[in-house]
Amino acid sequence: MVNCKGIWTKQTLINLLLGQFLSLLITATGFLSSELARKGINAPTSQSFLNYVLLALFYGVFMVYRQEGLKAKWYYYILLGIVDVEANFLVVKAYQYTSLTSVMLLDCWAIPCVLFLTWFFLKTKYRPRKLVGVAICIAGLVLVIFSDVHAADRTSGSNPVKGDLIVIAGATLYAVSNVSEEFFVKSADMVELLGFLGLFGAVVSGCQIGILERNELKSIHWSAGAALPFVGFAVAMFLFYSFVPILLKRSGATMLNLALLTSDMWAVLIRTFVYHQKVDWIYFVAFAAVAVGLLVYSGRDKVDRNLADVAGEDIVRSKRFDEETGPDNPAQKNVIESSNT
Repeated sequence: MVNCKGIWTKQTLINLLLGQFLSLLITATGFLSSELARKGINAPTSQSFLNYVLLALFYGVFMVYRQEGLKAKWYYYILLGIVDVEANFLVVKAYQYTSLTSVMLLDCWAIPCVLFLTWFFLKTKYRPRKLVGVAICIAGLVLVIFSDVHAADRTSGSNPVKGDLIVIAGATLYAVSNVSEEFFVKSADMVELLGFLGLFGAVVSGCQIGILERNELKSIHWSAGAALPFVGFAVAMFLFYSFVPILLKRSGATMLNLALLTSDMWAVLIRTFVYHQKVDWIYFVAFAAVAVGLLVYSGRDKVDRNLADVAGEDIVRSKRFDEETGPDNPAQKNVIESSNT
């Protein structure tokens, strides 16, 4: 029999709860983006601009107060800002063409991208059980694409297939951004990361708004119905960005993306009870796959539990990252032993 007490530890449960909090925040941003699209407001870069400004101001003050030297090259944060801005742009743009539920589900394309990037660049190793959990989650991706392409009811968006492709492109960039953030959080500093991400994200967003969305912003009739979703989106994104590094440091980018897949469950409730839309039965099968896959992935092996007290803060800053077990990675124990010989 499986010893559930050995698999579900306090750290695992905290990670799951934190992931669900982030899931609710990302669902809120999706709902607000969908509302703006329904009102005919198509300014995806402008929606993210205020979030970057809040990050730059809030965490920039902390950086100035601390007066510490940079732990990573500043120009790396420029590249991260560009990738992050374009990822947000593509995903928000997709709401013009496809449904809220489809956008949420297709975000899981980021998972195989994260797996590859963490394996290739961060030298992460995944045990078979972890890969099985991811594979179950990815099954939901196949199901929702099949539903959007073959469903007779096309009311889920003006061009569902085009919207799906845009989401996949945005999810790929999200994967690059998440893995980069994991690297900076574990090797540099969270405050530094968010401060510079906000600064350069705001600069890149401002330039893109001036080029692509200037006329769109002028045509918007700024009423409470238009302004409140903008502000709400920015606040939800600010909280999301503020808590993401914590989960990245504890569990890594793969766990983050798997946890966010549960936002689909909240999204379908919004679609059913707020928009009064009919949800295809395939979505519910996809939801079940996501839930089972997350539970399989988040459980910890017995060997991980036995090594729970090995790692310390110095190991977190080492060059080897393993998001399967966070600071409880057996590879980190080998680093300690080799350093003592």
